[in-house]
Amino acid sequence: MRWLIKSFSYIFHPLWMPLVAVLTYYIVTPRYMSPEFWYAKFFATAILTIIIPILSFYMFKNLNLVTEIHLKNVKERKFPLLFQCIFTLLIVNIVFKGYELPELHFFFVGVMASALAALVLALFQFKVSLHMIGVCGVLFFTLGLSIHFNVNLLWLICLFVLACGVTATSRLDAEAHTPIELIIGTAVGAIPQFLAYAYWL
Repeated sequence: MRWLIKSFSYIFHPLWMPLVAVLTYYIVTPRYMSPEFWYAKFFATAILTIIIPILSFYMFKNLNLVTEIHLKNVKERKFPLLFQCIFTLLIVNIVFKGYELPELHFFFVGVMASALAALVLALFQFKVSLHMIGVCGVLFFTLGLSIHFNVNLLWLICLFVLACGVTATSRLDAEAHTPIELIIGTAVGAIPQFLAYAYWL
């Protein structure tokens, strides 16, 4: 049972969450998108949110700036979070421009705001939960999609609520975070997405 709880930290790792949001949008949206257009957006997102950050992690590791992928030490978070802000800015300005797919554009604006908040907190030596930021951001984005497209996504919303619960449990079990770090992570992930509703709902 312990291994199952621990596995949730990897299943709902913050690296995967932006791509999960993009896939959720693709499943839910009634808009037609050509396969070529969709594949280009999908792979560009995967490169900028997963592949390049992983390569950057190994670069930071070789430079002795980080030790492990969960970034348990708050001092190790500064450069990865700074790079995340840069990569997300590229997504906002190049991959998902506001006039093409405004829902995803403002989702990533929210992601950038969350990353900036996490970076500021790291500079003040506070280790907010990046896992909770990621999964709660996707949860609130899905809530917005349900309202925006007027579709019943209760099953998907319940799934992400469950994901929030098991992720928090996993991080507590691993003694990676305190309850307050998880609570603030939830807020940092959810609030920017909620505020972004005003621009795309």
